[in-house]
Amino acid sequence: MTTDGPVTAELEADAERAESRRGLFLALPSYIYLLFLFALPLLIIGVYSFASRSRTGMPKLEAWNLDSITKLFTDDLIRSIFARSLIVAILTTAFCLLVGYPFAYYIATRSEKTRNILLVFVMIPFWTNFLVRTYAWRVLLGEDGLITELGRFLNLWDSMLFTLPAVYIGLVYGYLPFMVLPLYAAIERLDWSLVEAARDLYASGWVAFRRVTLPLTKQGIIAGSILVFIPSLGAYVTPDILGGAKTTLIGNYVVNQFLTARNWPLGSSVSMAIMVVMLIATIWYFRSGAKTL
Repeated sequence: MTTDGPVTAELEADAERAESRRGLFLALPSYIYLLFLFALPLLIIGVYSFASRSRTGMPKLEAWNLDSITKLFTDDLIRSIFARSLIVAILTTAFCLLVGYPFAYYIATRSEKTRNILLVFVMIPFWTNFLVRTYAWRVLLGEDGLITELGRFLNLWDSMLFTLPAVYIGLVYGYLPFMVLPLYAAIERLDWSLVEAARDLYASGWVAFRRVTLPLTKQGIIAGSILVFIPSLGAYVTPDILGGAKTTLIGNYVVNQFLTARNWPLGSSVSMAIMVVMLIATIWYFRSGAKTL
């Protein structure tokens, strides 16, 4: 870059302002997208949480109250559904971690060619729509499905469709890649010389894993857990298709309030409660990352 005179502090400030305006202009489509498809709907849901329900089920904005928010803490049905959803999300995250960590460890310790092939296998489910994959599990778990026939042949189980185990199977299958990929990234960056040093100091394989490998891959564990926990908590498609009416989770309850019961204020309040829980989990993730760094 050439100038007609010496570079001064004002010129540098002008250049920084011009760069900032250029960055703002480039990011403007993203800001507009977030404003109209995220911030504005969130604001509307927040306002509806304080509204009243009319005879037709539509919210009455002129009669604000805390009835719908209070119902979150006093209604036994809502509390039981929310507790069930929280347990399902936690167990789904735990199952994905138990299955995903060994698999991610195996991928990270293979040769580059094998590693790339296995990573493609992990990402193949993303090539098919989530709804289609869920319906595939409905066929497998149905009355005449392969898994049902296998269970009957072994005399271990009957049809699992429309049961809680079917929901767990669908959620773990759907969100397992979200656990494997962050874990693989964390394990692949691991300094293996530290593990070798632990073994040289007579640490067993388990002790070296627990004291060295596990702490150094903590960020991958937390990231994968958050990526699985958040969508599992608000899951709607999988519980609706594989669980049916017997396993109503919080996502199904919200949809029912908007479309069937036509209680928009209560549905909005429950939605805001879910987002608060997700926000707490996200803040915890970033705070844990900051402590680790």
